[in-house]
Amino acid sequence: MRITPEIVAEHGLSPEEYEKIKEILGRDPTITELGIFSVMWSEHCSYKNSKPLLKTFPTTGPQVLQGPGENAGVVDFDDRFAIAFKIESHNHPSAIEPYQGAATGVGGILRDIFTMGARPIALLDPLRFGDPKNPRTQHLIAGVVAGIADYGNSVGVPTVGGECYFAPCYEGNPLVNVMCIGLVEKEHIVRAVASGVGNLVFYYGNPTGRDGIHGATFASTELTDESEEKRGAVQVGDPFMEKKILEATLELIAQGAVVALQDMGAAGLTCSTAEMAGRGGMGVCIDLDKVPQRAENMTAYEIMLSESQERMLGVCTPEQLPIVESILAKWDLKAYVLGQLDDSGMMKVLHRGEVVACIPAAKISEDSPVYVRKGKRPSYMDNLPDATRAELPPTKDFENIILEFLSSPNVCSKRWIFEQYDYMVQTQTLTGPGNNAAVLKIHDSNNALAVSTDGNSLFCYVDPYEGGKHAVAEAARNVACTGAEPLAITNCLNFGSPLKEDIFFQLAEAVRGIGDACRALGTPVTGGNVSLYNETPESAIWPTPVIGMVGKIAPPARPMKGQFPGPNRVILLVGSACKHLGASEFLRWRTGLAWGPCPPCDLEVEKRVIGFLHELACQRFVASAHDCSLGGLLTTLVECLLWAEDDNLGMEVHLVSKTERDLVAELFGEFTPRVVLSVPEIEVSHVKKLAEEWNLPMQLLGTTTSTGQMVIKSEFTRISLATSLLRSAYESIRSIFPDVSNQLAMH
Repeated sequence: MRITPEIVAEHGLSPEEYEKIKEILGRDPTITELGIFSVMWSEHCSYKNSKPLLKTFPTTGPQVLQGPGENAGVVDFDDRFAIAFKIESHNHPSAIEPYQGAATGVGGILRDIFTMGARPIALLDPLRFGDPKNPRTQHLIAGVVAGIADYGNSVGVPTVGGECYFAPCYEGNPLVNVMCIGLVEKEHIVRAVASGVGNLVFYYGNPTGRDGIHGATFASTELTDESEEKRGAVQVGDPFMEKKILEATLELIAQGAVVALQDMGAAGLTCSTAEMAGRGGMGVCIDLDKVPQRAENMTAYEIMLSESQERMLGVCTPEQLPIVESILAKWDLKAYVLGQLDDSGMMKVLHRGEVVACIPAAKISEDSPVYVRKGKRPSYMDNLPDATRAELPPTKDFENIILEFLSSPNVCSKRWIFEQYDYMVQTQTLTGPGNNAAVLKIHDSNNALAVSTDGNSLFCYVDPYEGGKHAVAEAARNVACTGAEPLAITNCLNFGSPLKEDIFFQLAEAVRGIGDACRALGTPVTGGNVSLYNETPESAIWPTPVIGMVGKIAPPARPMKGQFPGPNRVILLVGSACKHLGASEFLRWRTGLAWGPCPPCDLEVEKRVIGFLHELACQRFVASAHDCSLGGLLTTLVECLLWAEDDNLGMEVHLVSKTERDLVAELFGEFTPRVVLSVPEIEVSHVKKLAEEWNLPMQLLGTTTSTGQMVIKSEFTRISLATSLLRSAYESIRSIFPDVSNQLAMH
């Protein structure tokens, strides 16, 4: 087949990249080789536009056992166990086919974890959608949530946390990120590095079909009106096959039957073969005639690029093959030996007796093109409306405003989502969805694990650098509010096209902020995912870095929750006063606009707050802790009240503000770090003394009561609302968006 410039362009390769391919090969590529290079050099697989930025992240620390470059990062947890974790995106597939797009996103991230030798123990799902009143958005929400629920529930892995945020910028390009956490005994950590001349390469799992061909390339382009035609790039999931593969894989590892493992995720057989060989400096020869196929007359191109789900590639010695076959047969699976390793450094692919590809393995996997892009500060950043001059509502109207705000899509309870998930399976969940962070009491360990995903895209839109810092700080703060010591992060960087200078500026600044925060807080980056080209012809998404944080709760610390535990507790606020409503959800909700400036993220203060919270957990002074973030202090106080699930519980709070504007900022501003604590009266002096030792401001807000009323007093207003009325507003999503609820019920 003659390769024309049009064919090269259809593969997402530039003329310059095609010339580099010819230079590497010393000849024109075959169509199969062109396909191999196109998927491996896509942004999704190679990070060619983001790699220089990603290299600036801190990636090492005494707790890090495996950093970036593997299927998942791994951190030390106790004398026996380690934690494997990673976050990935499945944005474009979910925009086209929401159910399968989300379901296969879960399947892929599960395989990243158990391929490391870790048993998946938890999932989290940070989601972003457009206007929830739009029927198309409702279709997407219902499909995505059902896909996540069905896959996770079927495999038996609890979905313990996540987020859901709505904004017009996600209208045509929803974000579906999934994080998975796994538990592994340190001696059983496996890496995807092929080694050993003569060792066998074997395949197991589902047969290969034509679904998902060019999925990686599809994920590396902008969505257009023609994207709907690319449904073939969306894979189809089979969670029951995944469960068999999971158990078989863990048994293979436990029996020492494999040298290396890699799942066939993005770029399928191409990626798994090239990366395993390339990392190990090996060569590999495989015969595609030995690949199980569920479609007739598949070409070598189709077999190599298919992203059919639930497939694995392993390496074993010839002596280990009988053990591999026996273990797989136990799980009704078969080992298909495709070829073997050699010392040539070449990836050779045979099909129907002919060599259809012969490429230096390292040139595909490790030596992809790298581009250093230029960024330009977006002009909108200098023209944002000034929140310090915003017209604010009179405080006499606050009771109605509060109820309306609590029922708004971004503030209201997300129970309507997480009730679709089984978050108690495996019986390790101490704190499930809808709290600061999820907490799991790990079987056979004295320690508990805290996990959270966070990212404020409004902050990042207003100021990408500060927003990047805030994302890490909020994730760390959420984990610290459970009593945990933050350990490390994984990140999913969701942005528009890096070829546009203003968007590359957003990406570069957010990465700089994330890196600075990780260095300051001692939470290295162990891996993650870059999802670029998230835009439609109308607009790009807001810059949306999502941070997945893991933390450890070790004795004498005990887990804390965010809800007030009962009446007669003293309510304290750690942190300084809010100065304005910049980048606040409250102003965006009222006006539909993003307002500047973004609250500054003082990393030194954040670090002190985290240390303070951990010491509180160790000394067991505190009844509850909940950080102030989206929605401000008002939302935090309401959540502390409502999460208790007791409509007889109330509170009385007094706020000291010099002006009415100060009061509005204090209630709805989103300055950080601020944390609401509830403390037995006898412990108040101890907590205040500890705050002084950490050089943190603290004020007494009031007390919890048994009146069933929330009362907030100031010299400008008195707010009084029944807890039951607050709950009705906070849980009102089903009545606001009945179509979403109906569609979820149908699934």
